[in-house]
Amino acid sequence: MNAKEVRTGSVRQVLRGTLLGVAVAAALLATTACQPSGGDDKAASPSDSAPAATTSKSVGPSGDSGTGTSSGPAEETGDSGETGGGNGTDHPDCRSTGLTTAVELQDPPGETPRHFLLTVTNGSTSPCVLNDSPQVRLGAGNSAPIVEVLEEPDTEPLVVAGGGKAYAGLYVFGNDEGGEAEYDQSTVFTATLIAGEGTELTGTLLFDLPDGLRSVSYDDAARVNGWAGTEGLAMRPVNQL
Repeated sequence: MNAKEVRTGSVRQVLRGTLLGVAVAAALLATTACQPSGGDDKAASPSDSAPAATTSKSVGPSGDSGTGTSSGPAEETGDSGETGGGNGTDHPDCRSTGLTTAVELQDPPGETPRHFLLTVTNGSTSPCVLNDSPQVRLGAGNSAPIVEVLEEPDTEPLVVAGGGKAYAGLYVFGNDEGGEAEYDQSTVFTATLIAGEGTELTGTLLFDLPDGLRSVSYDDAARVNGWAGTEGLAMRPVNQL
């Protein structure tokens, strides 16, 4: 073999080795590119490669009417007495919050306090209605005794004009034995309004005793007569007791 042939064979071997090395390197690069970083053999999940999208949820009513809060106006308990509510007029029932009260002693000075005139004034400019007789108690709270109605209450509703007054006569004490026995004492009168349909309203009126009286004696002879449009109509039956 001559020198030319030796050089040609050597060149071919060098080229073959170079190409082989390039191919191996390319294969190694391709293999490395296919593997995840950090040497983890697991495929990356969407949650690993990108942040999860945030969604908002609109919460509607639960359908449970017994829980939660209401944004509407609060309703007052009891029958309002408006047209169709049972009082038979075009006017609403009077509310305790719209009435002012006063009490006048009807007995002469020196006599046992027995007869009282209860007065309510409609503080509104619009008429309101009082039904039947008020449920009067000789004291505050549900434990105070209820006064019996003197006469069958008038079934006609009493319309009290705006700024107008209505009256009820009250008799509290019927014992004539003098001051030797101990009697029940009351320091205040209350009256619960009656709705047009005959059910009690939640509002109750408070009547303080007239000036000069710290308390009054009462017994089971107590009676109330009301409502009336004049003082005379309210007191006439009571004054006969």
